[in-house]
Amino acid sequence: MRNLLFGSPREALSTTTQPAVQPHLIRALGRRDLVLLFVVAVFNLNVVPSIAANGGVTIWLWIISLLLFFWPQGIAVIELAHRYPGEGGVYLWAKEVFGDFHGFLSGWCYWTNNMLYVPTVMLYFVGVSVFALGSGHAGLADNKNFAMAASLALLALLTILNIVGLGVGKWLNNLGAIGTFLAAAVLIGLGVTVWSRFGTTVTAADFRIPRDPRFVLNSFGVICFGLVGLELASVMGDEIQDPQKTLPGAVAWGGILSGALYIGATLTLLVAVGKNDINVLQGIMQAVSHMAGKVGVAWIITPFALMLSLSIAGIGSAWMGGSARIPFVAGLDSYMPSWLGRVHPKYATPYAALIVQAVVSLILIVINFYASGGVQETFQTMLSLAVVLQLVPFLYVFAALLQFARKKDLGDGRYGRGTLVFAGSCGFLTTLLGIVLAFFPAKQITSVWKYEAKMFGFTLFFLALAAFFFFVYGRHKVLQPEIGKGTTSVLGLP
Repeated sequence: MRNLLFGSPREALSTTTQPAVQPHLIRALGRRDLVLLFVVAVFNLNVVPSIAANGGVTIWLWIISLLLFFWPQGIAVIELAHRYPGEGGVYLWAKEVFGDFHGFLSGWCYWTNNMLYVPTVMLYFVGVSVFALGSGHAGLADNKNFAMAASLALLALLTILNIVGLGVGKWLNNLGAIGTFLAAAVLIGLGVTVWSRFGTTVTAADFRIPRDPRFVLNSFGVICFGLVGLELASVMGDEIQDPQKTLPGAVAWGGILSGALYIGATLTLLVAVGKNDINVLQGIMQAVSHMAGKVGVAWIITPFALMLSLSIAGIGSAWMGGSARIPFVAGLDSYMPSWLGRVHPKYATPYAALIVQAVVSLILIVINFYASGGVQETFQTMLSLAVVLQLVPFLYVFAALLQFARKKDLGDGRYGRGTLVFAGSCGFLTTLLGIVLAFFPAKQITSVWKYEAKMFGFTLFFLALAAFFFFVYGRHKVLQPEIGKGTTSVLGLP
């Protein structure tokens, strides 16, 4: 579909055209693939150390977020995917409910956050994979040149796999999910073994709110960020087998498994390492190394590092492949260069959008490596920026539920008015709180004013760039004649 602009973008009118050749995406994802995709996308072990480093109080934050953000998110994803099936996810939903600009802004933030988040996944991959070389090489993770080279190599590999297509790329996602399950099982299993044999120094006092809670506040935004991911499959709505039947069950199972794994992994790190000694990049490997040595199974460290590295690669692949569908759809709508909507002639994947995303991520990796005081601080700053941009689309997602609830006729929805009001209100307020608290510096930050300058500066930059593409670039969209009434669109919309 081409949404044509006449005069100012504020006076946008929509027409529907039927292109000679429509982009065709392969429906490669079944129920099992979706459950595994949700687990590998939602349960990200890389955010657990930065959260657990703030102590046992974060367990209560996990529970609050699961009830007030994650559960409403599941309701919203099922409701919106039912009402608006098709490629685009948060972009399509905000566009249909609130209009073109809001749809573009939602999709833009969802995409650009991943250009910041994917580099953090690369950094985490480096921090973990060096343990596969032996414990004596763990210090390589703090070497900027080595960390950057390894990050860029993984970025190139994931880009190629996603261009080849979900039929191939999904196996990295699935293997990553399996690696995540096994890594979490080993981590939590070792934690239970150590606790049963040696006890723990963790007490009830560790779960109380600290006297100075400012460093803990940042964790709430990161926790909400960690629980994002249920909407990812809907971004690839045209690539799911029978999405109306497949999606609800996959959302439920993926959510239950991810929530349980998050709480278990956080508790294990607190038992094994202690909040004051957790490294935000190597916290998981720290815990496994410590516990494995204590129970006499130190041989497990290297295979565990390999398994966890595979899991991290799967996380990067899932988010890179899913978020690249946003500029793909925006390219089809002509709010961004139309060539972003190109589909590979052989693999039927949005290769142009994937390449652009990889190039921008590469640039951000290089800039942040050489503009930051250290690898851990770089990780924490990019993670906080990604939190803010990632949560913006969810303001639209939850506001959409409230919009539906206001109507006298609920239409063809899956949930009643009360459920829509509850999920929309809780989700919107929790999301807004998470965005605000992300601007509070974590304890790894050495310069507060530099951190705040980066946070506000980059956030405003990305929002301003979104406005530029919509209000300035959008004016140059090529007007095309209306072919006829009742035609269908490339996005599958009426």
